[in-house]
Amino acid sequence: MNLQVVADGYTFLEGPRWHQGRLWTSDFYTHQVVAISPADGRAEVMARVPQQPSGTGFLPDGRALIVSMRDRKVMRREASGELVVHADLGQLAPWHCNDMIVDAKGRAYVGNFGWDLMSGAPPASTCLIRVDPDGSARIAAEGLMFPNGTVITPDGRTMIVAESFGGRLTAFDIAADGSLSRQRVWARLGDVPTEFHGDIPDTVALPDGICLDAEGAVWYADGIRKCVVRVAEGGRELERISTAPDGVYACMLGGDDGRTLFMCVAPNFIEDERKATRLGRIVAARVNVPHAGLP
Repeated sequence: MNLQVVADGYTFLEGPRWHQGRLWTSDFYTHQVVAISPADGRAEVMARVPQQPSGTGFLPDGRALIVSMRDRKVMRREASGELVVHADLGQLAPWHCNDMIVDAKGRAYVGNFGWDLMSGAPPASTCLIRVDPDGSARIAAEGLMFPNGTVITPDGRTMIVAESFGGRLTAFDIAADGSLSRQRVWARLGDVPTEFHGDIPDTVALPDGICLDAEGAVWYADGIRKCVVRVAEGGRELERISTAPDGVYACMLGGDDGRTLFMCVAPNFIEDERKATRLGRIVAARVNVPHAGLP
């Protein structure tokens, strides 16, 4: 499949969100959140986050929430464009915060690395943190291996989280008060080694960013195998799109009809290499089934 280049010249893009006709995404190492117009690739800087932006989402009144990774905070972009602290997660997240989803009531669920990934520390399980609209935070779930991309079904009752180093998509029931229960494997994608010596084998399925479609299937970005994969509940593979030679680290369905699959690609996720270059891009492909749910 031929992929259309939507935008290029970035360091490492993550957290794409289709919002009001544009694709919002975080560029890690220029510390910017940008909104890209797919028709011409023009980008507007929406926020500058010195401690590295990642996941984004939107409150019911339209204000944006943005994860500030290294200081483990959630920032809020006011209508004026000013960035203020929405929640400080330093006492709950053991390492860098990462992706996030914001539900229809303005509750944010934030993942974190769990360990010092870039320095080669041994993997460790961690938590998913819930931030209520007033900024109060608590642990929503534990025992997750690098909770990453997250979706919520259209009825608001089910959350699916990509456990990158668990090789699985994990589901929860969402109660009316935002609490999570009935943790279960939604799709097992494969086994991930518990220790790494050098590169991660390119046979390992390592789900990163995800999005949901109207048939209830999940697209997940797999940077190791350099592809996006569409899976049904239970793990049956439905479709696959290669992004080789680049890896792909997040994906989002959007466009006017919800059938454009946007993908954040880069040669790899090695921090020193990505900081030094501008090889991050957004590419896109047309798919048959449109977006559903959140984000």
